[in-house]
Amino acid sequence: MGYVRIVNETSPEARGGAAPGRIVLLTTSHRVAPGLLSWPAWQALRTADAVLCADGAHPQLPYLREAGIAVAEASPTAQELVDACAGGRTVVVVATGEGEPALTDGLARLAGSGRVAMPELELLPASYDLPGARLLDLVQVMDRIRAECPWSSRQTHEGLAKYGIEEAYELVEAIEAGDRAELREELGDVLLQVVFHSRIAEEDPDAPFSVDDVAGGIVAKLIHRHPHVFGDEEAETPEDVKEHWLRTKAEEKRRASVTDGVPLGQPGLALAAKLASRTRTAGLDVPLPKGDGIGYELLALAVRAEAVGTDPEAALRAAARAYRDAIRAAEGLPA
Repeated sequence: MGYVRIVNETSPEARGGAAPGRIVLLTTSHRVAPGLLSWPAWQALRTADAVLCADGAHPQLPYLREAGIAVAEASPTAQELVDACAGGRTVVVVATGEGEPALTDGLARLAGSGRVAMPELELLPASYDLPGARLLDLVQVMDRIRAECPWSSRQTHEGLAKYGIEEAYELVEAIEAGDRAELREELGDVLLQVVFHSRIAEEDPDAPFSVDDVAGGIVAKLIHRHPHVFGDEEAETPEDVKEHWLRTKAEEKRRASVTDGVPLGQPGLALAAKLASRTRTAGLDVPLPKGDGIGYELLALAVRAEAVGTDPEAALRAAARAYRDAIRAAEGLPA
C-alpha cells in the first residue's frame, strides 16, 4: 500500500520549516491482548498529527479505531516520513511484529548523511511481555509441530517416556557440572517434554487435558502447600517449611503406607534413599533386611547416606566422574 501524504504540498514552509518534528515508533507485544496499551502510548496516539500502520491486518487497528484514533494504512519510506514531520508535526508509526527494521535503517542512513534535518525519533513500547510470556510462543510452536510434523504428530506418551528420563539426567549433569549455558538448554529440553505431553493429552478421547490444566494444577498445589506464604500459618526455618509441605501433602494423598507413591523404577540408590527418607520422616524404626550380597551392602550405604543428608546418587556420580578422569589419565588423555 502506498504512502498517504500528510503534509500539504502547497506549503513549502511546512516542508522546510525549522522545526523537524517527531517520529514515534510504537511497538506492541503479540502476547498481550490487543487494546491493552500503556498510558504513554495512548497519549502519543491521541496527540499525534498522524498515525500510520503498514499492516492493514495489525491486531491493534480495530481497537485504535474504536477508540477514535484515525489510522492511515501506509508504508512510507524514510524520506517520506521525515517530510511528513516537517513543521514540527508528530507522526506515530504503529510497528508490525518485526519493529519496522527497513524503516529504521533508512532513517539511520538519512541521519548519517548529514543532509537532512532529522526529526526526533522515539521508540515507545506500547505493551510489555509479562514474565513467562514466551511460554505462550512455546505452546503455539508445539501446536503447529504436532499438527504438521510427520514424526511429532505420531508420538505417544509411551513413546516419549524414555526422552523424559534422558532429559532429566542431562539436566542433572548440567547442574553438577556447573555449566550455565548447558543448564539453560537442558531446562528448555525438560520444559519441551512437559509441553509435548500436554499437547498429546489434549487429543485423548476419554480424559483430555491441556497445558493450562497442568499449570493450573501445579499452581493450586503450590498455594496449598505453602500456607506460610499464601495463608495464615508461619514458617521461620526451612524445617518449618518442610513440615508444612509434608503435612499438606499427606492430607492430599491420604496414603495407606509411607511407601505409596515411591516409583520403584527409579535408580536403585535413589530408590533406597527415598524409602529411607519416608521411613525416617514418619518416625518409623524399621531395621534393614538381612541378607548377603552387594545389593544389601549398597542398601545400607544408601540409608546411611540419606541419614547424614547426602544424596547417594550424586555422591556415586561424583566418584564415577573421578574414576573416569583417572581412566583417561591412564590413557594419556585430558580429563
